Amino acid sequence: MAHDGLKTPPQLKPDTLRVTPLGGLGDVGRNMTCFELNGKILVVDCGVLFPEESQPGVDLILPGLDQLADRLDDVVALVLTHGHEDHIGGVPYLLRQRPDIPVYGSRLTLAFVEAKLREHRLRDCALHAVAEGERIALGEFGLEFYAVTHSIPDALAVVIRTPAGSVLHTGDFKMDQLPRDGRITDLRGFARAGEEGIDLLMADSTNAEVKGFTPLERDILPNLERVFAEAGRKLVVACFASHVHRVQEILDLAAEHGRKVCYVGRSMVRNMAVARELGYLHVPGGILIELSELNDHPDDEVVVVCTGSQGEPLAVLSRIANRDHPAIGINPGDTVLFASSLIPGNENSVYRVVNGLTRLGARVVHRGNAFVHVSGHSASGELLYLYNIVRPGNVMPVHGEERHLVANAELAVATGVPRERAIVAHDGDVIDLHDGVARRVGRVDASYIFVDGSTVGDVSESSLTDRRILGEEGFISIVAAVDLREGELVAGPDVSARGFLEAPAIFDDVTEKISRALVTALDEGVDDEHRLQQVVRRTVGQWVSSTYRRRPMIVPVVIAV
Repeated sequence: MAHDGLKTPPQLKPDTLRVTPLGGLGDVGRNMTCFELNGKILVVDCGVLFPEESQPGVDLILPGLDQLADRLDDVVALVLTHGHEDHIGGVPYLLRQRPDIPVYGSRLTLAFVEAKLREHRLRDCALHAVAEGERIALGEFGLEFYAVTHSIPDALAVVIRTPAGSVLHTGDFKMDQLPRDGRITDLRGFARAGEEGIDLLMADSTNAEVKGFTPLERDILPNLERVFAEAGRKLVVACFASHVHRVQEILDLAAEHGRKVCYVGRSMVRNMAVARELGYLHVPGGILIELSELNDHPDDEVVVVCTGSQGEPLAVLSRIANRDHPAIGINPGDTVLFASSLIPGNENSVYRVVNGLTRLGARVVHRGNAFVHVSGHSASGELLYLYNIVRPGNVMPVHGEERHLVANAELAVATGVPRERAIVAHDGDVIDLHDGVARRVGRVDASYIFVDGSTVGDVSESSLTDRRILGEEGFISIVAAVDLREGELVAGPDVSARGFLEAPAIFDDVTEKISRALVTALDEGVDDEHRLQQVVRRTVGQWVSSTYRRRPMIVPVVIAV
């Protein structure tokens, strides 16, 4: 299904809608799509992807913002479907480049964005709250918003109406018919939009491989109740910092069982304060305590609600599992509840944390051994329902890995969408919609942009390879001084190492080998420092490989005196 051979897209024709996904198609993260019509661009979502173990030192991965660098003045607006990090985490990095881009989203979504912008010292940005049922016009883009149920309140789908055709972007959604807040996915609205005509449906693919329907959120309550009833000591609950409904369930159960609740983790504290202030979270009186008060209460009277459900190395739960948290420890008999799903790619990190907690004596409850979480995404039965309601002319699955996108496209075909109209696109593919037909016409660069500390885009794949080698294989440096005029080795070689068998005596053999190799090279007339460094690198590399079967980073320094 790869399309790497696609050419640079042609110039966009008048009254043709160009759809370019710059993230989210191939990963569960960094969601972002650009819609271009007659020289103007509408952007939907701008999220981040969190790094894997193979990307050491990387904090965040952004969508292909570089594609907008020369077109920022053409952007009419940024529309946000909901407040999860994989849909809003990249907003500050876009607004850094042009702070006055109008941003549209629901009240809760914009409140989360506003807090994020303050952290980035971005003020006076143009944030515009919209709600389900609302219609707005942005030039030739007409937008209508629809309520959808997800694992965060206030999520929206959007229909984009243009002279070239209409697009329904579902955002992330499911069809829970009995959600906590009573706000169900607007299937009647989707049906009306379908009757008017949807030329392109972009539907959430995350659970396209899952048969049937996503279970109801309320179905897990008896199991959460059982966890509380059986927890004899401290209870730690890890979930997404944006999962307001899940935190509400924990607060209610804590009140029933006479436990105080302590939020731990900067994003958890911030988001729950925002949700409470806006009325999306209802906190029983006197139940919240500060982290500094935690030790003032017996273990069996507290619940810690924290971040780190995906095994993120610096998040609260990982630090607890590593005995690295300054205020919270795990003791035998404590219970840890993972109240979240497992994002693909995070399996190793999560199970490392689970094993660490188990080793400390905790009882760890997670989706693999108990029914304690339901997904926020539609399973195959719900997606079939969506296709039959909307009857789109073309389909382009979004939000998922390759297998999810393909599975979603097959569901569309099963409901009657012609196979050639079910486009499995990838980040950077360019799709033009004209006269009711969507066609892939080219490809642009939408590769990863790495955020490392305060730097954006300066980390390359080659530097990540170097970091992986450093972390896994170690580092050896060699310093020697030579007199190029006399052709003599005058000092060294001095060998040192980090992360590689650091006992100095092991380098005695190779030090002699380096000396002989340098002297031989000098005798043969080599009088270039770079070439002498290559001699050293080759000598050490051969010795390490044959003796220890390792591949450390080797840094030779030859100084001419």
